[in-house]
Parts: sequence; C-alpha cells; structure tokens
Amino acid sequence: MIFSFLKQSSWQKFDWVLALSAIVLTCIGFAAIYSVDLSRGESLIYIPRQLLACVIGMGIFLIASHVHITLYENNARAMYVLALLLLVAVLFFGVTIRGTTGWFRIFGFSFQPAEIAKVALVLFLAWRVERQARRFEQWQFVVATMVVTLILAGLIMMQPDLGSALVLVSMWFAVISFVGTKKRYIVGLIIIGIITIVVAWFGLFEVYQKERVLTFLNPERDPLGSGYNVSQSIIAIGAGNIWGRGLGFGSQSQLHFLPEAQTDFIFSVIGEELGFVGTSLVLILYFIILWRLALIASHARSDFSTYTAFGILCIFFFHVIINIGAVIGLLPVTGITLPFLSYGGSSLIINFFLIGIAESVARSL
Repeated sequence: MIFSFLKQSSWQKFDWVLALSAIVLTCIGFAAIYSVDLSRGESLIYIPRQLLACVIGMGIFLIASHVHITLYENNARAMYVLALLLLVAVLFFGVTIRGTTGWFRIFGFSFQPAEIAKVALVLFLAWRVERQARRFEQWQFVVATMVVTLILAGLIMMQPDLGSALVLVSMWFAVISFVGTKKRYIVGLIIIGIITIVVAWFGLFEVYQKERVLTFLNPERDPLGSGYNVSQSIIAIGAGNIWGRGLGFGSQSQLHFLPEAQTDFIFSVIGEELGFVGTSLVLILYFIILWRLALIASHARSDFSTYTAFGILCIFFFHVIINIGAVIGLLPVTGITLPFLSYGGSSLIINFFLIGIAESVARSL
C-alpha cells in the first residue's frame, strides 16, 4: 500500500490545483506565524510546533487521499460515535486554554476534539443523505439530522466554543437546504433558530460572548475593552495599504497591540505586513479551493461523495467567512481559526485531512 503512492496510476484524477492551493496557503501562514514569533523573543515558540503539525497533516493528507471513498462511507457512524465520546471526555479530562475546556494535553501537545467533530459530522450527514434515497420531503430526515448535529454542537458549546458550534450548525443547515428539503421545513427551522438564539442569549451565552455581540453591534461602546481587538485589527489591515509594511515590520502585531495575532487575527497580520496584495492572494486561494470542491461535488458519482465534498466546502466556507468577517468588524468575534493560516496543530491537521478526503472523492470520479 505504501508503494502504491509512487505508482503513476495512484495519482490519476488527483486534483493538483486543490492540493497546491492548500499548500501555498499553509506557506503564507508559516510566514505570518514566523513574523509573530519573532516579536515574542529570541527563541521561536510557534513555528516548531506548527511545522510538526504540518508534517503530520501532510502524512494524513496522503493517506486520506488514497483511501477509497467507500471506506469513509462504511465508517461514518463509527467516526460520529468517536467524536461524540471525545467531546464528552474532554469536558471531564480536558485542559482549559483561554477559558475553553476543549483540549486534550498528550506528551506536551494539545489536541482539540471539536476539529474531529467537523469531519465526523460531514461524513455522517453524507451517509444519512445516501441512505435517505432522495426522499427528502420526509420531516424525519430533517429532525434526525438536526438532532445528531445539535448533540455535537451542544457538547462543544459546553466547553464553551461558540465558533466551532456555529460552523457545525451552519454546515448542517446548508446541507439540508442543498438537498431540496421542503421550504416550509426551512422556514420552520429559521423560526426555531431565532427562538433558540433568544433562549441561548439569556440562558447559555457567557458574559464575554454577549460582550462580543454587543461590541459588534456598537464597536464604539467599549473601544479599550471588548472592542479593543477588533479596533486594533481594523487599524492593522488599514495600515498595510497596497504592499504592506513587510514581514516582521507590522507595528500592531510586533508591538503586541493585536491580541492572539497568531490565531484569531492572523488575517490582520497578513493585511498589515503583506498589504492588499497579500490579502487578495489569500482570498483568491480560498476561492480556488471552494471552486475545486464545488467541481468535485458536482461530478461525484454518488450522493455520499457529493455531500461529503459539499460538506467539506461548507466547513471551509464558514470558517473563512466567520473569521475574516470578525477581523474586519462585519461579524462578532468567535475565536474561530482561519484554515491553513492560523496557528494550531489540530486545526491544520484536520484541514489537510478534509482536503485528503476531498481528493479521495476526486479520484473516485
């Protein structure tokens, strides 16, 4: 099996554009993280760990891309159960980082089960669509998929991790809308969603999460407190102009005016140091990834393959929209990472895993 990677036939129908776009984004991410790392002192902290995660992620990508798509279909339910167990376990045995109990610490390395949940839900929803045999007019389909989604999202909210939970729910809603669910069900779900938001606001959201939403609605209400991060982010992006100030020369990131520059606000670092040219390149690469995933989904031979690729597309799309929307002040800050760019081993590994699964679909066309 290992030597099959070297055979020319094993690379037939491999989507090189998709893979190379992800790799180039990762390289840009390394450059931005390295710049942030320089501002932390003489020794590099983030780069060595991110490099190790990249090596692991690339290995998983190669393996995942050569696994036949039927293996993912046959193990979709087992993957969901695994994610469910990990999300329960992390609430009891996980470590707390920045107020979120969502990581396992193993041999000095942190792992986030919420990332596994994204893969698990993509595969499970695709499996459920395949088993539905296109009878999407049945309300049982909507309820069943909603329940399995809300179980994962609810456990993630208990950490609490609003951003990851929002991505899961958004992906589920996109999938059931795309399959052709009746409009009255969609309208009913929207009404339920509004009621849920109201209930969550008064009973589930933490104080800091409410502050983020209120700051989004009125950025000037607390410019030195809850609105500080977004204000500094907008200043950083605006300061980059066309060509940027150069790597390592961004005042907002280098002087630590920009909190969590290596994770939540990595796009701001790129905007300040690489300018409009750098951010445009990033957006173009994301567009190419989404475009290639859409092509793979549209040419897939089975419903499982189609909705696996579409689910992966949704995961990346909502990550990009939520993160970039937050750093430019168009959406509330939820602490969600930017795919392939943000520092975070779990995120990078799972991103490559998702691209590998998409390549598996492409090779089965």
